[in-house]
Amino acid sequence: MQVKINIDGGSRGNPGPGAAAYVICDLKGKILSQEGYFMPHCTNNQAEYTALKLALIKCKELGASELFIEGDSLLLVKQFTGEYKIKNPDLQSRMQVIRKLAQGFTIHIKHVLREFNKAPDALANKAMDEEQSVGFNPIAYLPEDDEILAAPEKNNVVNGVEVTPVKRANKPTASKPAPQKRPHQPSLFD
Repeated sequence: MQVKINIDGGSRGNPGPGAAAYVICDLKGKILSQEGYFMPHCTNNQAEYTALKLALIKCKELGASELFIEGDSLLLVKQFTGEYKIKNPDLQSRMQVIRKLAQGFTIHIKHVLREFNKAPDALANKAMDEEQSVGFNPIAYLPEDDEILAAPEKNNVVNGVEVTPVKRANKPTASKPAPQKRPHQPSLFD
């Protein structure tokens, strides 16, 4: 399946509270998934990288094979294609994760001007305004280190589609034995 993806990320304060967003459509323009992922503290570049990472995770979930990705971060696009070196150690480690997730996809990525990337920008701003992740058909499960638990809020419409606070599926965990109660220990004054 071929999909078109627009990604964006932002940070208010750089670093500060931010959000990463992706909008995934079929080639006819029907939105398959969109998510604004709230990040309590990040830089603009960390948010842009996270947007690409989340889009790749969702594309695997959707069963997509060929991705046409557009983003307004020239730095991210050039670093993904290898035209620019990645000097920042944090971004280097994020790119390693992205490259691992990208395996198995045919990827076409290009830089677009901000005015042609309004849909994920609106979603990222909505997540920052609400201080919680919002989405339509969001990623069902993220590893715990990526989880942001958000309090439920009212329903909203972004990019013409109703988005709701993101609720992730619980990761199955091995059952832990119940802690044993200690016998009552009388105090010195009992």
